[in-house]
Amino acid sequence: MLTGLKSLVRKATSLLASPKAQTYPIIIPRSDHSLSRQNLSPNAVKVLYRLNKAGYDAFLVGGCIRDHLIGMEPKDFDVVTNATPEEVHGIFSNSRLIGRRFKLVHVTFGREIIEVSTFRANSAQDDNKNDTQNTSLKGKDSARSAHGIVLRDNVYGSIEEDAERRDFTFNALYYNVQDFSIHDYCGGLKDIANKQIRIIGDARQRYQEDPVRMLRAIRFAGKLGFDLEAETAAPIKEMAHLLDHIPPARLFEEVLKLLGSGNGIATFALLRQYGLFRYLFPDTEALLQSGWKRDDIDPEAFILQGLKNTDDRIQSGKTTAPYFLYAVLLWPSVCLRHDEFQAQGMPVTPALHQAANMVLDNQVASTAIPRRFSTPMREIWDMQFRLPKRYGKRAFLLLEHPRFRAGFDFLLIRELSGTKLDDLGAWWEAFQHGTENQQRDLIKSIDNRASDKEGPKKRRPRRRRKSNGNSSQNTTASSQRDTSDE
Repeated sequence: MLTGLKSLVRKATSLLASPKAQTYPIIIPRSDHSLSRQNLSPNAVKVLYRLNKAGYDAFLVGGCIRDHLIGMEPKDFDVVTNATPEEVHGIFSNSRLIGRRFKLVHVTFGREIIEVSTFRANSAQDDNKNDTQNTSLKGKDSARSAHGIVLRDNVYGSIEEDAERRDFTFNALYYNVQDFSIHDYCGGLKDIANKQIRIIGDARQRYQEDPVRMLRAIRFAGKLGFDLEAETAAPIKEMAHLLDHIPPARLFEEVLKLLGSGNGIATFALLRQYGLFRYLFPDTEALLQSGWKRDDIDPEAFILQGLKNTDDRIQSGKTTAPYFLYAVLLWPSVCLRHDEFQAQGMPVTPALHQAANMVLDNQVASTAIPRRFSTPMREIWDMQFRLPKRYGKRAFLLLEHPRFRAGFDFLLIRELSGTKLDDLGAWWEAFQHGTENQQRDLIKSIDNRASDKEGPKKRRPRRRRKSNGNSSQNTTASSQRDTSDE
């Protein structure tokens, strides 16, 4: 696909060099590119035609065009138009208005959502003189924080202005369904051909407006295998601290995109290389930097194995739960804290619960983890201490636990990363798929006390019955009668 793209770029460059076309946009006619309606979501095409029919301009924009030209299957189809969000909402009965920072319209077709935005212009540069995070944004179309971060951006403009305010050049590609042409406003075709990521405009200013753009640059580098253009990469380490001003809930979603999209290993390396990982997982990064290890865990090897497991599942078409990814990334910190609490004399299980509480409390300050995810994470960690205890009925009860499969997969990652667990993973694999007789034989084959560090519960001593005065007298009288009978 990139071979054909290079030919397309040569044609685009020749158009730009001609006397009649000295400026952008470069318009590539249908005959010179491979993108057709067959490659597009039918629902996205319906939205485009409906907006055109209502008298508005409408284009597909960004990722769906970029991914097709690279040779990847597009997943999201975003539409941009000169209709306002309220006008779009009025056209589609199956739509809803969302967002305050950026007003958008979601048009729903069953499970598929087509996101429709309005052409936007850059907000005034002096907004940050009067706006702070503590100032009310009510009634304002544009606002910035004291740090220069855009808090609200609902200033509408032309398609040319919309292209200039997009983040990277390859996301400023527009597809016109009326004549099936592609419009390149910022040189995105050339950058795709050169496999590089280039930010539109001044990198420092664009990162200050929205620090999440630094994470997006890393995500695209990991996903596409592209290099960051020098000026795009230069300010990232210096400006990484701006992520501290991004709401933790937003960063939680960004982490899932970064590390849960099938390119986790490459993205993890880039996040650490550019100094961004510490602002997403401060405890984990501090632990990795310290070089802390234990006989049964190498933190970096474990995290990389967990990311490989996630990447393999996603690339093979399987799903993965967000809580599992977070459980992997925070497990080394849990192990460290668990050791500390045990050293203070705390028993194993209470120490684990206290360690989990501390690690999660620290983490939510950076990326807000919803309770529906933090609870399964605790259960997965707890499973690592329960799975070795297999005697009696425990193995059968654990097999019925709703988090057994996740806990077992987590256990396999520990073994694959070098943790020695006496083939515990193989035992549970056989137990899951064995017949009832085979399962009982497996339980018999293990030494109960060796599999359970705490050992079986000790029998309680029998409590003596308390004797009252009457019973004592009766007993004495009875013995006397027995003696007299003799």
